[in-house]
Amino acid sequence: MKRLLLPLGALAALTFGWSHFTQNLTDDKPNDNTNWSEYLGGLDRNHYSALSQITPDNVTNLKVAWTYATPDSGQIQTNPIIVDGVLYGVSPTVKVFALDAKTGKEIWTAGDPLKAWYSTCRGVTYWQSEGPGEPDKRILYTVGPLLYALDVRTGKPIPSFGENGHADLHDGLGQAAKDKFIISNTPGTIFGDLIVMPVRVAEEVGGAPGYIRAFNVRTGKLAWTFRTIPYPNEYGYNTWPKEAYRNPDIGAANNWSGMAVDRRRGIIYVPTGSPSYDFYGGNRHGQNLFANCLLALDAKTGKRLWHFQAVHHDLWDRDFPAPPNLVTVTQNGKKIDAVAQVTKSGFVFVFDRVTGKPLFPIKEVPVPKSDIPGEMTWPTQPVPQKPAPFARQSMTEADINPHSGDRDSLKAVLRSVGKRFYEPISKQGSLMFPGTDGGAEWGGAAADPDGILYVNANDVPWIFKMIDAPKADELAHLSPGQRVYTQNCISCHGPERKGNARSGYPSLVDIGQRRDRPYVMQIVSNGKGMMPGFTALSADDKQALIAFLFGEEKQEVGSAATMAKIKEPYLPYKVTGYNKFQDSRGYPAIAPPWGTLNAINLNTGEYLWKIPLGEDKALKAKGIRNTGTENYGGPVITASGLLFIAATKDEKFRAFDKKTGKLLWETDLPAAGFATPATYQVNGKQYVVIACGGAKLGAKKGNQYVAFALP
Repeated sequence: MKRLLLPLGALAALTFGWSHFTQNLTDDKPNDNTNWSEYLGGLDRNHYSALSQITPDNVTNLKVAWTYATPDSGQIQTNPIIVDGVLYGVSPTVKVFALDAKTGKEIWTAGDPLKAWYSTCRGVTYWQSEGPGEPDKRILYTVGPLLYALDVRTGKPIPSFGENGHADLHDGLGQAAKDKFIISNTPGTIFGDLIVMPVRVAEEVGGAPGYIRAFNVRTGKLAWTFRTIPYPNEYGYNTWPKEAYRNPDIGAANNWSGMAVDRRRGIIYVPTGSPSYDFYGGNRHGQNLFANCLLALDAKTGKRLWHFQAVHHDLWDRDFPAPPNLVTVTQNGKKIDAVAQVTKSGFVFVFDRVTGKPLFPIKEVPVPKSDIPGEMTWPTQPVPQKPAPFARQSMTEADINPHSGDRDSLKAVLRSVGKRFYEPISKQGSLMFPGTDGGAEWGGAAADPDGILYVNANDVPWIFKMIDAPKADELAHLSPGQRVYTQNCISCHGPERKGNARSGYPSLVDIGQRRDRPYVMQIVSNGKGMMPGFTALSADDKQALIAFLFGEEKQEVGSAATMAKIKEPYLPYKVTGYNKFQDSRGYPAIAPPWGTLNAINLNTGEYLWKIPLGEDKALKAKGIRNTGTENYGGPVITASGLLFIAATKDEKFRAFDKKTGKLLWETDLPAAGFATPATYQVNGKQYVVIACGGAKLGAKKGNQYVAFALP
């Protein structure tokens, strides 16, 4: 089976035009010695700083330099940017602010004071015009489906951008998507006067398509579109059913995790996610390009240059979870500009940045067939032969958690489910390991200039089961609100509305005693955290759902007329929910470590070191150490030899020797730092800052940004 990969070879310069290789030659440099002006430190997304004031010898002297408390609390996944002594960050309810980066003193805030958006936001984008005269400086960030351009001095929208300061992220998706859920919680990527925007769309049936689009930074107008579900006569069209692009039930194949760009060559590298519905593809037979692909596009026009598909016909929600890293490696004495992509599966794929040629062998491995009627799994999946996976790939009874008190019941569950490599989700249940949160997750990997990759990973199994979706006649006999709940909410919150708190899905039982109707209506309409908003529901459907959740709906049996109005279910099957495989105390069913930190030499494909990341506090108190924990947020590395990372639910911030993995320093945070830190310098002093929002994995909520520096 041939991989769908089109290299460009030595003719790349002719294809792009020489101007692509010569423009902005100075823009591809690593982060300078003062600023952290790009998301994750630079357009190479390498989380790297050339700063060296804080060293392995003096890191134990770090003290809190300042803190900033937002007026709201909850998840803060923001990697702040720092430009010319000003820090730009985002609050838990998606309000952007500017701080004096030396003191933490607030300069300005911006956002709708009447509306709290309960999305997650990983940061903002800074843009500055080039050329003579006073530069135009802007902050670009999103609220709901809108992309705003703000004046960096005041935080006020720039009226000439789009419509009164904002553009609509629905632009370019077609009329059928105009009312569908779409947001962006990852900063856009700048190339010249363009910003290329990642977007989140609904992952259920009927989500919006995830086309890649660039907008003009000055005007807000759409500049180009790359269709990830191809039209007729476009490459990849024949990897879907005929006219799949017109099927309103098929969507996604979006980039939500961010991108990297080689400005000197004019190439933007875009990782895409799975098509929707995530777990059943009976209506989208084929390989499904350009879902689950690393795309190399001409950043000026959006033209495809090469691609690699990491999962064919995805049925496992195996999105690319993070931006790729642009690195330079040495093989056979030759330096090669490369792009490395980490995955939820725990793989690292490494390619020549220009040609798309793999730098390590990739083998197409046979995988099992699905037993779900109508499903056609792809017969093989690509597996890199180097580096070895940074997360475990299988689980046996010997791997059951030795610290669990109910190991026999865990063994019984494990025996009952399918657990082969790329096990299709079945009605009996299927083990997914690593789970849907990785392996690697949205925090991404860091990389040194010498080709060493540092990636933190989750090592936690999940179990998925497929069920028959309710038929139209079954839905007709439900009340209107219960029908809406059954069609849209039952997969995550369950038929009895009990949710699954251990997996991050709250109970909706007695929700009216904890929240008022306007709050719940806002969550239903706009989403919260990783929950999408149900923008396609009518006002009547939303009101009926709220009445059902609040126990205020009359239970009336549907009539034949009601049945006639109900649209036949989009798909015959859906999963029962996102369920971690855990014991009765909420610990992973597998033996620790449950979180790791890994250093991989991309020059050779070999590991330098691998260590557990984080400690479970309760087990540590019993003398059980080095368990690692699930983690969200990435590392930062410095030229002086340090690796800084929070990410763990034990509320620690740590510094490691990046050469050996030795722990050098740790401190307690006011709440877990589920974010990627940033480091910068003001007036000759180096700072390291981390957002502490907590609120995941059962951690308490927080609302602070905390900066550290040497005394």
